[in-house]
Amino acid sequence: MLKKRDLSDSHVLYNLMVHPDVFPFVRQKAASFEEFLFLTKQTIEEEDQGNIISRTILDEWHNPIGTINLFDVQDGYGFLGTWIGQPYFGKGYNSLAKEAFFSELFYEKDIHTIFMRIRKVNIRSQKAAEKIPYVTLANETRKDVYDQLNHGQDIYNLYQIEKDNYLMHMLRTQTQSLEIVEEQLKEA
Repeated sequence: MLKKRDLSDSHVLYNLMVHPDVFPFVRQKAASFEEFLFLTKQTIEEEDQGNIISRTILDEWHNPIGTINLFDVQDGYGFLGTWIGQPYFGKGYNSLAKEAFFSELFYEKDIHTIFMRIRKVNIRSQKAAEKIPYVTLANETRKDVYDQLNHGQDIYNLYQIEKDNYLMHMLRTQTQSLEIVEEQLKEA
């Protein structure tokens, strides 16, 4: 479940963000709670200006557990940034948050491409990205963006999600679900 960013979640999110398994991989790092509060205010303002789309990830009890963002929004694309607190690793929240966020971006916003830059040392995030059936590795196909990210170094892998691939996946998934239900009804 997602909600728009809100200053009232800052204490919980800051405490989750500073965990050593999370902090190195967060794009908007804050060295103190006050800095985190400032960055959150800035994020809310940037969303109002159309430069970012940012949501707080919630668990099933509506507790904040991380954030999901589309940074550097322009011309129908942006860069995904997601982090989830360490106690919530491996519990499926990441994929649920991405599904909800991608649905919002592709159906409600004017976004057609989502890029993900993932540090090559961040194996956990690479494996999570590669599990998503509509994500493609774009190091070669979007060499211009890949080169711009890495500035001649080899730090990031570039992944992309195209709106068409996402929509086709959702259509296929819905069709398969309907077929299963129809089969179950025939057996009943």
